[in-house]
Amino acid sequence: MAGSVKNAMIVGKGSLFLGRMTNLFDGISFVIEENQSKKFQDLEEDEAVDVKIPKIAITTIGSEHGEKNVIEGALKAIKSNISVTTIGSESADGLKHVKTDCEKEAHELMENLLDSKKVDGAVTMHYPFPIGVSTVGRVITPEKGREMFIATTTGTSSADRVEGMVKNAIYGIITAKACGIKNPTVGIANVDGARQVEIALKTLKEKGYDINFAQSDRADGGVVMRGNDLMTASADVMVTDSLTGNLLIKMFSAYNSGGKYESVGYGYGPGIGKNFNKLIMIISRASGAPVIEGAIKFAAELVNNDVHNISKEEFAKVEKAGFSEVLQGLKKSKPQASAATEEKVEAPEKEVVTEQISGVDVMDLEDAVEVLWKNKIYAESGMGCTGPIVLVSPANVEKSRALLIEAKFISE
Repeated sequence: MAGSVKNAMIVGKGSLFLGRMTNLFDGISFVIEENQSKKFQDLEEDEAVDVKIPKIAITTIGSEHGEKNVIEGALKAIKSNISVTTIGSESADGLKHVKTDCEKEAHELMENLLDSKKVDGAVTMHYPFPIGVSTVGRVITPEKGREMFIATTTGTSSADRVEGMVKNAIYGIITAKACGIKNPTVGIANVDGARQVEIALKTLKEKGYDINFAQSDRADGGVVMRGNDLMTASADVMVTDSLTGNLLIKMFSAYNSGGKYESVGYGYGPGIGKNFNKLIMIISRASGAPVIEGAIKFAAELVNNDVHNISKEEFAKVEKAGFSEVLQGLKKSKPQASAATEEKVEAPEKEVVTEQISGVDVMDLEDAVEVLWKNKIYAESGMGCTGPIVLVSPANVEKSRALLIEAKFISE
């Protein structure tokens, strides 16, 4: 019974006096309390078997702040039950170490660790992702400390700007879901191509792909986000091109530290793309220890939530909604605009234009005006407080809007 009894009590029966006089007694009773610790110990052991500790490698060579800066971030990260392997010339107690003095060799060793499944993911300062793969960054916004995913920050999703941004939206959704956000909101930064991206994403939604569009915090609302929305994190996922995203994440990471030392956030994020099954996270040479710690934790979270499976499922959903066809359609869009330009359409008789139609991409503004001219509607281009606008008369506003929707300059 050793180890199975917590407490025991013996209770004698009969008279104590008679028992002493006669050496007889009526008997005793035992009250025993079972020891629960053995059960709990077994349960804890069973649970321990199910707990998977993420194994993350990080290259330490190349940081503008030295290898010790990277190691400092790694040491902070292992306190969160993460196994970290440093690849470089220096390491520290508590970290696994693969020694090399060469940055090129460090990347080769990193690849070997990933390919052999000795680590689940890796963090590094640069990586030549193939076309079609881009990184999704994760920042902490200043207004309320809310997190936001920037899709994307490095890499090239497509040689075509608009197609790339449409893909970026899907990459951002995948990453947000892999970080526990079941139905992330999606906003589009107000950059060149934003309106075409909006049309494409809304087409996907109409075809059955569930996109939860965010609304701007500004009074005029809409899925196209203004600068204020970046500060307030009006969307969980902010869609932009990689160059703009790279600029944004540098500003969010270093605006409190003068620019040379990135002190806030999680780095530039994981490379995401169809059939890309390596978890490789990007940090900057300017990333400080807090960002490096964040990047390692970010990687561990993606491992724990099986980002590769989420990616596979999400691509299956979007392809079912005609993703490839929507992307192909971007290359064939605005045939009326091309015809209008070639025909050198002249403006109809001028009239007073006071009604504004927004939502046209700045690069397409003049083409949109010419489409209306071709349909005998006088219109002018302009720039409102929310971006490019087409100006028409009150009598022509509804017809003009319908024509621009049909020509795919604006969304419904």
